Amino acid sequence: MNAKSVGALPANFAPANFASDNVAGALPEVIAAVTEAASVGAMPYGDDPWTERVEARLRDIFECDLWAFPVTTGTAANALALSALCPPFGMVFCHPLSHANTDECGAPEFYTGGAKLTLVDGPDGRMDPALLRTAIETARPHGVHNMPPAAVTITQESEAGTVYAADHVDAIADIARVHDLALHMDGARFANALAALDVSPADATWRRGVDVLSFGATKGGAMAAEAVIFFREELAAHFGERRKRGGHLVSKMRFVSAQLDGYLQDDAWLRAARAANAGAARLAAGLADIEGAALVRQPEANIVFAQLPVPVLDKLDADGFGFYRVGNDGTIRLVVPWSVTDGDVDGFLGATRGYIAAVR
Repeated sequence: MNAKSVGALPANFAPANFASDNVAGALPEVIAAVTEAASVGAMPYGDDPWTERVEARLRDIFECDLWAFPVTTGTAANALALSALCPPFGMVFCHPLSHANTDECGAPEFYTGGAKLTLVDGPDGRMDPALLRTAIETARPHGVHNMPPAAVTITQESEAGTVYAADHVDAIADIARVHDLALHMDGARFANALAALDVSPADATWRRGVDVLSFGATKGGAMAAEAVIFFREELAAHFGERRKRGGHLVSKMRFVSAQLDGYLQDDAWLRAARAANAGAARLAAGLADIEGAALVRQPEANIVFAQLPVPVLDKLDADGFGFYRVGNDGTIRLVVPWSVTDGDVDGFLGATRGYIAAVR
């Protein structure tokens, strides 16, 4: 019996790609909105009905006045947001696994003009408030010779697949406020976190003390659209110029804003996030039931970390399943996109079960 047969993959089966939620296409609502925007002319640089409508939608969703700036990438959203919060000689506190530290190729340092990222650890990808307090209070022992603390950034959902609960954000926000630091939330997967928490957008952000949110849409079903949302007007001063200088004031901004408009329409963004989270829960439950497979931690949103025998991973990889290996011990990361089907999940589980049986 060959390995392919014990993996139980039908000849016409298309292996699912769990390498990233960026592998998925665009939501139908997003495509429809962009198609509408493409069918008519409109003024450039955000002076258009779609951009105006997106800001109105966001104000309704977050139940407050806010100042929203569409951009095209999460890197731009995070780096430009931090540049508005931190001077060139300032310090930004972040978790070692944060996008700011691991995925932005120095963009936060570049756009702030030289700010320093200071790492504050914590279990399961979440910053420890006690460690944050200590890091802030010991950051500047020699006055002007040291960089002053300026901002804190947290990733919601974290890169470990965990979610910051309300009391956790409260604790970090309280520390930031006491020390006069701004709090930024990297919400590349904000919808997934929100769906997992089952709270309102307001209760997950500004009511918790978040000052600025990088509102992610690309991973959730847009093509290339994010927004930097300020909940304090004074922090948004000159952000328009920062966005322009950073190359993210798109001339045909309506195509970026239309994506956000479609994403937000009739809660499409939350339905998509719930589908991804449900797929991750199904995947985790299935892996937990397979002898020889183990979950690294229980997923809280749409990212699953598991450990499988390396020979099994080799066979899954050869079949075309997508995932990232984390180290050499058989640990993998599986990110479930909004477009996942039960068949995608069950196909991976069936192949895993068969290959484990073959190598045991």
